[in-house]
Amino acid sequence: MRKPDEEPIGLLLTRTAKVVSRAFDEALTEAGGSLPAWLVLVSLEGQAHGAQREIAEAVGVEGPTLTHHLNRMEAAGLVTRRRDPENRRAHRVELTDAGEATFRRLVQTVAAFDARLRAGFSDRELAALRGLLDRLHTNIAGPDRVEAS
Repeated sequence: MRKPDEEPIGLLLTRTAKVVSRAFDEALTEAGGSLPAWLVLVSLEGQAHGAQREIAEAVGVEGPTLTHHLNRMEAAGLVTRRRDPENRRAHRVELTDAGEATFRRLVQTVAAFDARLRAGFSDRELAALRGLLDRLHTNIAGPDRVEAS
């Protein structure tokens, strides 16, 4: 039970998430990236080609939103798109050499940001935090519902 003078955990979590999210966005921007570009790069890095629909699902956005991000990334020379020869209605997305280089640069930024978040926590505390966050997620989403993280 919450103490009357204690901030509700949902509000504390929301405020903390906003601060962390803004700081992560700023770190990516300073490194010449963005959160949408990072999510697309991560999705593509593990595979040589990706169907646009699959990338949208992995990133957690709708198709038109992904198309907007891919247009900017293609204009910047980070990705190329081509029609899927097996399904002419679908597009395949590939990283360019510049996209690979951007991924390598941003992965260093992401690792540094993660280290900043972990500062002052022991491995045991981090494991406990993960468990608590997982429990909060389950409390809201339910045990059988998987949502994009």
